[in-house]
Amino acid sequence: MAAGVERWGVFELEFVGPGGGNPFIEVELSATFSQANRAVEVAGFYDGEGRYRVRFMPDAEGVWRYRTRSNRSELDGKTGEFVCVGPSPGNHGPVHVENRFHFAYADGTPYRQLGTTCYAWIHQGDALEEQTLATLARAPFNKLRMCVFPKDYDFNHNDPELYPYVAKTPPAGTRYAWDFTRFDPAFWRHLEKRVQQLGALGIEADIIVFHPYDRWGFSSMPREADDLYMKYLIARLSAYRNVWWSMANEFDIMRSKTMADWDHFFRTFQTFDPYGHLRSVHNCVQFYDHSRPWVSHCSVQSSDLHRVPEWRAAYGKPVVVDECCYEGNICHAWGNITAQELVRRFWRGTVGGGYVGHGETYADPQDLLWWSKGGRLRGESPARLAFLKKILDEVPLAGLEPCHGVVTTGGEGLARCGDEYFLGYFGVHQPSSIRLALPPGRRYTIEAIDTWNMNVETVSRGAAGALEVGFPGRPYMAVRIRAEA
Repeated sequence: MAAGVERWGVFELEFVGPGGGNPFIEVELSATFSQANRAVEVAGFYDGEGRYRVRFMPDAEGVWRYRTRSNRSELDGKTGEFVCVGPSPGNHGPVHVENRFHFAYADGTPYRQLGTTCYAWIHQGDALEEQTLATLARAPFNKLRMCVFPKDYDFNHNDPELYPYVAKTPPAGTRYAWDFTRFDPAFWRHLEKRVQQLGALGIEADIIVFHPYDRWGFSSMPREADDLYMKYLIARLSAYRNVWWSMANEFDIMRSKTMADWDHFFRTFQTFDPYGHLRSVHNCVQFYDHSRPWVSHCSVQSSDLHRVPEWRAAYGKPVVVDECCYEGNICHAWGNITAQELVRRFWRGTVGGGYVGHGETYADPQDLLWWSKGGRLRGESPARLAFLKKILDEVPLAGLEPCHGVVTTGGEGLARCGDEYFLGYFGVHQPSSIRLALPPGRRYTIEAIDTWNMNVETVSRGAAGALEVGFPGRPYMAVRIRAEA
């Protein structure tokens, strides 16, 4: 029997098989893992040099048995078993939707999304990539949006060292050509390594499957190449518990794909990912229909954070505003808002019952912008977002729901968790007192939260009913109201 594998860890089988011809399309391999009355079928993949792998993420402790199935005799009918043991500290399992508009890990621990974006960080070479990981280890973020394919856009025109496919001789007058039936295992091992390293830091890898910023031909592959790519991606990465799937960055400006294609992509991940990882798609202008059953949550690009309650109501799913503009100073309007404004948008989205994403785009003589290449963070928002994360970690288990009427002074939004917890945000408003209409029959402690200077001050204890209390009279303040025991 194989050595124990922790719950939500990765059990991997390796086999030696045929290496001739084109094993990526000619050899079929899968394995069925069973425990009691359950059976989970997992696709295998070719990893080069005659080696094949099958990865499985067990979600229950105890003995699991497996049997392989293949169209090649040397890979077919392999059997064995292993023991799944308890998870190690910090392993809470994959994230799923909880309480309709929120998230939790598989063990029930709440997951309060605080994401950032480093689109092309895995394409920058080891030195910069290791610096990115070191920065993330000190940062508050628990999700990272990242592309599989390299990116060609402003501040990011470098060629990577590795590509997902084996190159062919390009036609005359062109620079790139690929064999879309042959993957380069070196690239995929590199991608896996980075996903695993994020997992070790407690960071979810929001894997962007397609994107439009492309000079290599990856955004306009034919359907059969798209399908082979997606299935290979699922086979290699789905066993890692920290994976999310984002069908695309700015799907609506990928002119080579139709809405039917995006539906097909979602259904492919829904069908072939045995673990049901979270699935979304990110827009530029036009929204995808997030109400479709294969979408787990809304991934939104918008500066209109006041619309988060509207999107929750429209789609009935968690809303993550993954892009609300970035802290920075580049020429593009989406990349030159202040840290104060980015933090304000985070708080606005939070009290709307949603979640928000970070990015940083400060001009650099070497074009080392965090949003694309990673490296170091230079801005003032991450420290304030770490402070917000502490506030979110103290929210009751059920999560925040937008509401009205308890804080009657106004402001930029108010959220509640039952009658025990309220969180309001005033943004640019600076009241020197606030009026409240607290739920009857309970007493509350009222706190003023300075979201920029990162401190909390108690302004009233034992508060009840309708009242007015003094407040600091500064901008970027929040109020927290908690029921007393």
